[in-house]
Amino acid sequence: MARCFKCGQDLPREMQITRTVECPSCNQPVRCCRNCVFYLPGAHWDCRETVPEQVMDKERSNFCEYFRLNQSSGGAGAPSDKGRSARNVFDDLFS
Repeated sequence: MARCFKCGQDLPREMQITRTVECPSCNQPVRCCRNCVFYLPGAHWDCRETVPEQVMDKERSNFCEYFRLNQSSGGAGAPSDKGRSARNVFDDLFS
């Protein structure tokens, strides 16, 4: 069962994943890098696929043609809060 990376809420199986769909619990966009099976922090552009361009905000909805909803519970590939915080501090150095 797929879960929202932000709140951990189970997402309905029958949910059609379009760019505008949001989590019923926290209103976070569902079609975002953090909910994708290919999301892997530390990989090139944090993605296992060879995407043609970087998606800067991994928590916002996007048009990536490789998107596949991560069906494993617990959001495999999602970093811990400590790792996410360290990554954000690092990214802020260059923005």
